[in-house]
Amino acid sequence: MKKVTFLDPPKILVLGFSAIILIGAFMLTLPQSTVDGKGLNFLNALFTSTSATCVTGLVVVDTGSTFTKFGQIVILSLIQVGGLGFMTFATFIAFLLGKRISLRERLVLRESLNNIDIEGIVRLAKRILIFTAVIELLGAILLSFRFAFDMPLGKAIYFGIFHSVSNFNNAGFDLMGEFRSLTPYVDDPIVSLTVSALIILGGIGFIVMNEIFEYRKIKRLSMHTKVVLVTSFLLVIIGTVLTLIFEYGNQKTMQPLSYTGKVLAALYQSITPRTAGSNTLNIPDLTQPTLFLTIILMFIGASPGSTGGGIKTTTFATLLGAVWTQIKGKEDVVFFRNRVTLETILKALTVTVSGLFLVITITMLLTITEPGKEFLMIFFEATSAFATVGLSMGLTPELSPIGRLLIIFTMFAGRVGPLTIAIAIAMRRKTDPYRYPKGKIMIG
Repeated sequence: MKKVTFLDPPKILVLGFSAIILIGAFMLTLPQSTVDGKGLNFLNALFTSTSATCVTGLVVVDTGSTFTKFGQIVILSLIQVGGLGFMTFATFIAFLLGKRISLRERLVLRESLNNIDIEGIVRLAKRILIFTAVIELLGAILLSFRFAFDMPLGKAIYFGIFHSVSNFNNAGFDLMGEFRSLTPYVDDPIVSLTVSALIILGGIGFIVMNEIFEYRKIKRLSMHTKVVLVTSFLLVIIGTVLTLIFEYGNQKTMQPLSYTGKVLAALYQSITPRTAGSNTLNIPDLTQPTLFLTIILMFIGASPGSTGGGIKTTTFATLLGAVWTQIKGKEDVVFFRNRVTLETILKALTVTVSGLFLVITITMLLTITEPGKEFLMIFFEATSAFATVGLSMGLTPELSPIGRLLIIFTMFAGRVGPLTIAIAIAMRRKTDPYRYPKGKIMIG
């Protein structure tokens, strides 16, 4: 009798995301998806569906003026499913149907949420759905209230819901039209602070969110949560200060704004690369130091188990900790009186080098497929795609067909790749029956 083999969690995640992307692409080719009644051609539909499902935000056509309500709702649905993970939604459907969650489904759910333990994973999935509903609702109410001053109430509510869901899931899609994103609200405190809060909450990770929620009972935070919160806080503060310095006198961005407007713009520009993609400053007008800073922040990205991408804040912190430990001549990397294991350090190194290799390779290929384009623009776009950010210097709509396929692959790899690499390392790790003698390599 032939033995039945099952797909392992990484393969299920890859196939699941692929299926959602293809379904979304098909729906966006339908005539009722676009204003002109023709639907998108398949390549553009595939690009848009991949960008939405991978919560990136890079677009080849303007979302607000190209798509009908039907097309926009398709995109919003892809964003929601892609941001939270299809396994979370599958679990939600199982709840509604009264179906029991099997052990195998719990294992896949654990991997999709990048959680360590299987214990309590179903309870965590339930809370994720509740957290998401509450946060997106509050964001939608605040944004709808503000948009109501600029547009009819019905449209304001629709815009409020769309932009709340899009930014909480760190997607960056917008309905403002003409590729403007949120630049009309650059110095508006309600829009800037509300969207910034949505991005941060979506980016710190549901595991962290759950620990903060339970803090009243357990009265402690794990090392993971402390590292995420401290690293995220420092990146926002450092990014805000540097952006303020680099852009303060730039006549195309901050110079015309009031001091409060400058601070709001700098704060938003520091938060959105990690990894939302909406913007209140026009990206091509930023100075080169700010663009390079944005590339660094995009590559670092959000935190594990979140709606964001990048190598993640914990990976960045672990590598910095390892470097600092070596400089000080110590043996152990220690955070908050807890030692970081060698396995974690090697995993952080693997994820970072893999990400760098992907960005460098795609950048090199795009310099071939997109002749005449500035290197910084290409590098910026490749990093944005890998980190599933969605910020753009304007290259994406001008990409050649091959260039679009390269960015599609990069967005997909950026969303699924680092996670599956981390899972594969954990699943395949084994101890060799013997060890070779130590050898010496000169470093530095």
